[in-house]
Amino acid sequence: MSRPASAPSLAVPDANLIQRFAEIVGPGHALTDAGEQAAYLREWRDRYVGTTPLVLRPGSTEEVSRILALANEARVGIVPQAGNTGLVGGQIPFEDGRDIVLSVARLNRIRARDAAGQTLVAEAGVTLADVQRAADEAGRLFPLSLAAEGSCQIGGNLATNAGGVNVLAYGNARQLVMGLEVVLADGRIWSSLKALKKDNTGYDLRDLFIGSEGTLGIITAATLRLFHRPAEKATAFVAADDLDQVLELFKRAEATAGGQLTAFEFIAARGVEICVRHVPGVRQPFAETPNWSVLVEISSPEEDGRAAAMLEGLLAGAIEDGIATDAVIAQSLQQAKEFWRLREEMSDAQKHEGGSIKHDVSVTVSRMPEFIRRADAIVETLCPGARPVPFGHFGDGNVHYNVTQPAGMEKARYLDLWEDMQAAVHALVVDMDGSISAEHGIGRMKRDELLHVKSTVEMDLMRAIKRAFDPHQILNPGKVL
Repeated sequence: MSRPASAPSLAVPDANLIQRFAEIVGPGHALTDAGEQAAYLREWRDRYVGTTPLVLRPGSTEEVSRILALANEARVGIVPQAGNTGLVGGQIPFEDGRDIVLSVARLNRIRARDAAGQTLVAEAGVTLADVQRAADEAGRLFPLSLAAEGSCQIGGNLATNAGGVNVLAYGNARQLVMGLEVVLADGRIWSSLKALKKDNTGYDLRDLFIGSEGTLGIITAATLRLFHRPAEKATAFVAADDLDQVLELFKRAEATAGGQLTAFEFIAARGVEICVRHVPGVRQPFAETPNWSVLVEISSPEEDGRAAAMLEGLLAGAIEDGIATDAVIAQSLQQAKEFWRLREEMSDAQKHEGGSIKHDVSVTVSRMPEFIRRADAIVETLCPGARPVPFGHFGDGNVHYNVTQPAGMEKARYLDLWEDMQAAVHALVVDMDGSISAEHGIGRMKRDELLHVKSTVEMDLMRAIKRAFDPHQILNPGKVL
């Protein structure tokens, strides 16, 4: 997908302007060499590969401010980038080489921790795993958890309103933020890192920046909510014959555990088989692969066996009533980690099977079985023999509906079907009152589709917000809108 024809006519930075930008960050952090730039220009699936005259790596909020002030004055596009783990191309510049990439990776300090107040202030370039460790060292939990947590960075997590496996109990990234520090398009710094649970003073600017994918401002730091760590977790893998059983199991799990149900993930049989086949050390818990596997986790604030008893009672009743066909409860922390690894390796494992056309969508939980049945039929009509590999966050209605190429088909020929297949699956999502982006964002990939799923009023309001925050449209030009 190219830069839209309606995009503003931004300047191509010349040698003099590049030198002025470089002086802000220092020559060691202004990358013009193609080899040094490579890691910033390619997303992990190789779907988007861009070019840029310059990659800037500022080391402070003040440097980000100076960069944006200069870019705004010179009318140069800036593409913000955190850990470069995004899946819709929002962090990659276009191929015409006009925009500058601004990496926040050097903004990597934990500025403050307050265990009593249950907050932590992290800069945008801190990896999610390091935020989790900092919280753990304070005796607390930061619950956002993603497969890419070792490399994704908190600025990107917030800019895309990341979800992950703990949304069921703790919410998306948006629910985990109390305050932000943001550099605006003209270089001004909005600093509101307050750790207040109540602040009802006008428009909530924080929520505008979270999920805006770097199009309204660049997040440089955030005050994050921490939680008490669960004292006990009980984890199980459960086998089911069909998705109607999975839905009934979820209803019972919610009724049994309430807010202590911290995860309810599901994987199709084909996904389990692919993961076991290609990821060393991954094993599936059952003698035979069930049609559907469910990863259930119940947590408790007390280490009194309550979570384990709750899970055992849930599963015993489900098997007795024919809602589940088998279940394995983790007998150790290591076995629980093995269960989770099978789920977390799903995306990477599919690479070994050839081309994969991916959809990050959501529907109401009660319609998940219907969606997958209808989507499977659509895919078979479009590409006979294609192999759906649905998995994801059943408990919040978010399914990663990935479709692997037919065995023996040429990968490039299969990937040529991406636009047609995505359009058909997304049409089904819209027909079912769902969302074409549950947690990955819009970026480049879904920009044009946004016009078809949002009303004219919604689009007008979003464009008005963009004009107010970034009148010269220098921030991530051509993305989202």
